[in-house]
Amino acid sequence: MMTEQTKEYTFRGFVIPERMMEGLRLYIEEGVKPGRFLSAVLENDLSAAISTADDENLANVAAYCAYLYWEAPSSCHGSAGTVRQWIKDFHDDRAGMKGKYGNLQGAC
Repeated sequence: MMTEQTKEYTFRGFVIPERMMEGLRLYIEEGVKPGRFLSAVLENDLSAAISTADDENLANVAAYCAYLYWEAPSSCHGSAGTVRQWIKDFHDDRAGMKGKYGNLQGAC
């Protein structure tokens, strides 16, 4: 089922396809570790993002940058350490520790 959070995101003609929005949503709202391309984008690792992107995502890297800047919580992206911490905080919350991010459902 497609929700508002999983529809494609468009920025200046560049597009994050619906199939990729679900991975972003799961990462941001539930702390689910994304695949190699999304991880590289979230970690601000341009070389890894370019080398792991398929043709569609390679042509639309600008949309990911815009999405993270305008739509995503700033504390969920920017470096490998930041991404690891974001995921760890969700896992700590599930283990009964106090969650740092509360309810982010619908943040995407």
